[in-house]
Amino acid sequence: MSEALILTPQQIKRKKAAGEPIEPGEDELIRQHTITVLVENSIGSLIRVINMFAARGFNIESITVGPTDDLTVSRMHIVTTGNQRIIAQILRQLSRLVDTIEVEDLTGINFVERELCLVKVQYTPQSRAEIMDVNTVFRGKVVDITPNAFTFELTGPTPKIDAFINMMRPHQIMEVARSGRVAMQRNHFPD
Repeated sequence: MSEALILTPQQIKRKKAAGEPIEPGEDELIRQHTITVLVENSIGSLIRVINMFAARGFNIESITVGPTDDLTVSRMHIVTTGNQRIIAQILRQLSRLVDTIEVEDLTGINFVERELCLVKVQYTPQSRAEIMDVNTVFRGKVVDITPNAFTFELTGPTPKIDAFINMMRPHQIMEVARSGRVAMQRNHFPD
């Protein structure tokens, strides 16, 4: 007979906030998070971030980096998965890196995201019209055409990109290239 674990109200509150299981056998609340990091635009900034994730066993699902309006500053967009405790640890570790200026988890706040995707799909004379109809619905662009394949360019939120790829799967996808997410908080005005 296993002894039941008795938690105090404070422990229950902490576990709920961190997305940890309260009862034995419950699953942790693990979510995907979009994190933006402003860093000094210097040699080695990206590798320090990647090494921090690798050293602590955190997974990066997507990472994009580009300059901001200030050429001395770059913005990284990192998509990772974890419970609140793991994400809090990631945010603390990112804040401690040498070149870091600002770290923000956009998950749970109002933000806009976009991703660029190129999809090469094989077609036949019978499937050509159906493939083009799907592309029209998703407002994609044909950027290359060969006698047996279309290459489509699609931009939008990640769920839109995922849905387009899923609609193209029955038509034999030959290749997919995705940029990763870029995101920006809505209605955010600096102080």
